[in-house]
Amino acid sequence: MLVALIAHDKPGAQDLRAANRDAHLAHLGSQPEMIAQAGPLLDDDGGMIGSLIIMDVPDMAAAENWAAADPYAKAGLFASVTLRPWKRVIG
Repeated sequence: MLVALIAHDKPGAQDLRAANRDAHLAHLGSQPEMIAQAGPLLDDDGGMIGSLIIMDVPDMAAAENWAAADPYAKAGLFASVTLRPWKRVIG
């Protein structure tokens, strides 16, 4: 099952994002079979303001567990996180 994680950072959280980026990237790499695509959401100036991650997981519980263990989430970076089933049409 493919699941899209769409997370928006709290305003002014660039330093918090930077401080936890290495741990977040390690978390992404810890289960490469689960991560189909990943990258930051950007503002008009190219600054990072959130995350988009497409996960390939057995069920929504696995996506929820992965998201809860993300160092960004543990650090309180996100103002909101949405997990939605996603259907690949192209790519």
